Amino acid sequence: MRKFNIRKVLDGLTAGSSSSASQQQQQQQQPAAAAPEITETLQSEHFQLCKTVRHGFPYQPSALAFDPVQKILVVGTQTGALRLFGRPGVECHCQHDSGAAVIQLQFLINEGALVSALADDTLHLWNLRQKRPAILHSLKFCRERITFCHLPFQSKWLYVGTERGNIHIVNVESFTLSGYVIMWNKAIELITFLFFRSSKSHPGPVVHISDNPMDEGKLLIGFESGTVALWDLKSKKADYRYTYDEAIHSVAWHHEGKQFICSHSDGTLTIWNVRSPAKPVQTITPHGKQLKDGKKPEPCKPILKVEFKTTRSGEPFIILSGGLSYDTVGRRPCLTVMHGKSTAVLEMDYSIVDFLTLCETPYPNDFQEPYAVVVLLEKDLVLIDLAQNGYPIFENPYPLSIHESPVTCCEYFADCPVDLIPALYSVGARQKRQGYSKKEWPINGGNWGLGAQSYPEIIITGHADGSVKFWDASAITLQVLYKLKTSKVFEKSRNKEDRPNTDIVDEDPYAIQIVSWCPESRMLCIAGVSAHVIIYRFSKQDVITEVIPMLEVRLLYEINDVETPEGEQPPPLSTPVGSSNSQPIPPQSHPSTSSSSSDGLRDNVPCLKVKNSPLKQSPGYQTELVIQLVWVGGEPPQQITSLAVNSSYGLVVFGNCSGIAMVDYLQKAVLLNLGTIELYGSNDPYRREPRSPRKSRQPSGAGLCDITEGTVVPEDRCKSPTSAKMSRKLSLPTDLKPDIDVKDNSFSRSRSSSVTSIDKESREAISALHFCETFTRKADSSPSPCLWVGTTLGTVLVITLNLPPAGEQRMLQPVIVSPSGTMFRMAFLDATGCLMPPAYEPWKEHSVPEEKDEKDKLKKRRPVSVSPSSSQEISENQYTQAKVISLPTQNCAYKQNITETSFVLRGDIVTLGNSVCLACFCANGHIMTFSLPSLRPLLDVYYLPLTNMRIARTFCFTNNGQALYLVSPTEIQRLTYSQETCENLQEMLGELFTPVETPEAPNRGFFKGLFGGGAQSLDREELFGESASGKASRSLAQHIPGPGGIEGVKGAASGVVGELARARLALDERGQKLGDLEERTAAMLSSADSFSKHAHEMMLKYKDKKWYQF
Repeated sequence: MRKFNIRKVLDGLTAGSSSSASQQQQQQQQPAAAAPEITETLQSEHFQLCKTVRHGFPYQPSALAFDPVQKILVVGTQTGALRLFGRPGVECHCQHDSGAAVIQLQFLINEGALVSALADDTLHLWNLRQKRPAILHSLKFCRERITFCHLPFQSKWLYVGTERGNIHIVNVESFTLSGYVIMWNKAIELITFLFFRSSKSHPGPVVHISDNPMDEGKLLIGFESGTVALWDLKSKKADYRYTYDEAIHSVAWHHEGKQFICSHSDGTLTIWNVRSPAKPVQTITPHGKQLKDGKKPEPCKPILKVEFKTTRSGEPFIILSGGLSYDTVGRRPCLTVMHGKSTAVLEMDYSIVDFLTLCETPYPNDFQEPYAVVVLLEKDLVLIDLAQNGYPIFENPYPLSIHESPVTCCEYFADCPVDLIPALYSVGARQKRQGYSKKEWPINGGNWGLGAQSYPEIIITGHADGSVKFWDASAITLQVLYKLKTSKVFEKSRNKEDRPNTDIVDEDPYAIQIVSWCPESRMLCIAGVSAHVIIYRFSKQDVITEVIPMLEVRLLYEINDVETPEGEQPPPLSTPVGSSNSQPIPPQSHPSTSSSSSDGLRDNVPCLKVKNSPLKQSPGYQTELVIQLVWVGGEPPQQITSLAVNSSYGLVVFGNCSGIAMVDYLQKAVLLNLGTIELYGSNDPYRREPRSPRKSRQPSGAGLCDITEGTVVPEDRCKSPTSAKMSRKLSLPTDLKPDIDVKDNSFSRSRSSSVTSIDKESREAISALHFCETFTRKADSSPSPCLWVGTTLGTVLVITLNLPPAGEQRMLQPVIVSPSGTMFRMAFLDATGCLMPPAYEPWKEHSVPEEKDEKDKLKKRRPVSVSPSSSQEISENQYTQAKVISLPTQNCAYKQNITETSFVLRGDIVTLGNSVCLACFCANGHIMTFSLPSLRPLLDVYYLPLTNMRIARTFCFTNNGQALYLVSPTEIQRLTYSQETCENLQEMLGELFTPVETPEAPNRGFFKGLFGGGAQSLDREELFGESASGKASRSLAQHIPGPGGIEGVKGAASGVVGELARARLALDERGQKLGDLEERTAAMLSSADSFSKHAHEMMLKYKDKKWYQF
């Protein structure tokens, strides 16, 4: 454990707090005895990086499966991912290493296992009996492409159909191929010329396989061309063949095994009797127009899937997707539910990928009793209640709406005030939609994990439509709390002619760029892509705002020595709107063109129009002030690159590549409006030249793709905000390439003589803003309120704040701000090495008068740990270096090169345990942490490379070793860099598999058992085993053992007692079942003997009697 002298970090703090010069002299003579020490407790062993959980809708879904006994749902994606859903709060993400698309999923029902078929012709067996599922076996087909799989209930033999029309059989226990193969030519060999098809024609790929519900020895095989064969597994030949002149997409059985239904490419359904292969019993075109003269209905779009489900007390359900007529152009995708004579067409918001009908029984030979339909859409998961009239949907409890509008920014806050989540939930509960099904969510398998983390966590997401969502992220779960629509304060453009001012961006003018939030005071501030800032105050009461308070700010970049036209006057001062006690706005510090320019250029016009009608604001976040940057001389305002709000000072500050503006949101007044150069005063270290006049429109901003090789993925690119500078850590303009010579302990800068570009240094943008109470000048003896400003050139400047006393005087007297011109790097630690948070005002209901004692309490500023601090430590060329500075002497105490070959994308000063560290994410994929104040490297792990702007703009660290980023347009990936969290993660994760007794098989009845009716069983081992069918060709498929066994042992090691208890329970249940089976067998033998005895007695009794004697 290393110790550091505080005089290196905050030298002079002790001296400044002394009351006499003699005490100061004594301390200077004996510095070692008087100066306190900072003890750094964080070591490398406290850090470990691992993924925790993934939230959101699975990106690009492709397959769906459901275990009706375990009540577990799984979704596969085109990127090889699996997402398993149990009861709300029980989710699990898995990933195939190959990344190939998942084409089909099959549960081993109530066995805790899953088979996945991928587009690279590989089968995988997943073990779900552990908290982190793993692959037990893999089987790679080498010569044939997999097209369809079928696993009968309570069977260990998997049927695999291929593109060549053959069917192979896999033992799921050993994951080896059987020698039994159904060849396509044998399945169709008896077909002669029917419907212009000859026996030599290939039937196409296998699109369906299923066994007869009443006879496991009969296998129904559907080929794409329209041929269906009923194969007898014992005799190894086809009993019947059914042909239709349209391609088949899916097949479904009636539970009695006497009929099946096919869906076709022309939008028709054909129902066949098993024993009547000549023609279908019935042909239905659900959405076709029936012609009066009896002709065939007009063709429709293909019916991609059909399911046939029966009920005991009513008509069967026929549920299908697709099949709409071709003249329904622009109609949304539909799911059709046919029940008796009624047909319901349910429109969906997105394309239907797959659907499944949830039934009461897992047995295919019993009445199905469907109660719900799970519909997997391209960007949503919908569950429809079949038991209620109108088929309402269930309210989805999973956090699948992250992508409702594209995410443009993320912020993560750990260890929030305990009353914050209940407050947000109470106001968010009023926003819930009505009309959902009254039943509980039916997917309720698995068990919750043990939450070792007890502190509240909140995630805030900003979206392209201007909405802001608050999420409860405590204990590795995610639940939406509250949604704020920031666009409500603006007038909506009804047509293109009404949108003259929004062409700063092509679309999404309300997109959120930056979120600044104070959890303690609940003050929220957002910056939008149209150069607008909105300040919100939290309230639990309704309010009607007659006039929305508004300020317009004119930020113009010009050089001080540029000559201005004589006689030109500065524009009239903006007056605050909706404020009765507002202060006059100070004159702008630079001249600008008049609002009515002679050449007709747009000037003094904001990009968006604020509503001028009364606005009703519900409980929650309510608009306090709207600030907009205006057009200047025909050029749109530059997008905002940095934002900060402070509730204790009542100030908000923001900046871009033109300058900085500070607003007093209590008095609704602009306090500061300066170009970046004017912050330096006479101490500007750069040689700047006037800019060339730009007649063309300034681009919306430079993204990360300008300084890296990464590209933006077009599918997830939000057109307007992603191309802009979405993060305050990524605000380096394209026309700014610093040329700075840096010395180890010097802050002086030398200008290269080769710099001749006019705009080379003139586009210095504001990259970081931080309110703090600290020393502003070298001669200061006590800290005072100030604002720290960081720029893209690595410069840090201090602006001192002179605040009036709290209370009524705060509303009457102006706040005085003055740039100090001091330049150096910064880090805010107190005398004990703890993070110094900004002062804040505790939250209170703004419109409710308070008692005098309460007011006195609120005047006291109590420093607390906020999450997280701004990344003030990162500086220098493209953010590659961190420095720690002593205050007030402004000497460099420590310095660390974070990366030599890359640059930092995101850095945050966070707390872990009782200490503080600097966490960084670099563009080369490394995640690093450094101790404070000494900047010792503690962690350096390669995590993931920067592949697009989405990761860069959403990656963020927070306290207690947590971090997150948007891994896809619809999913949030959370990770931890804390060793303690990694160790406790296994206990925190939920369990997918729980011991559940399999329902009893349907009773066949006395007469069916007596006369041989009912379901016929099949000894598949006798047919498919090696002794009967031999071995399969080794070149056909390759077996690959998986790591699931090892992972299972690791998973079990963390909870041995619980696993042993479950295993003992499972053994007890199995023993009980075997005992019950033995008792039933004995009872059946006894019943058979009794029946035989009675039958013999009856035969003897009536043996010699004539017919007329009965």
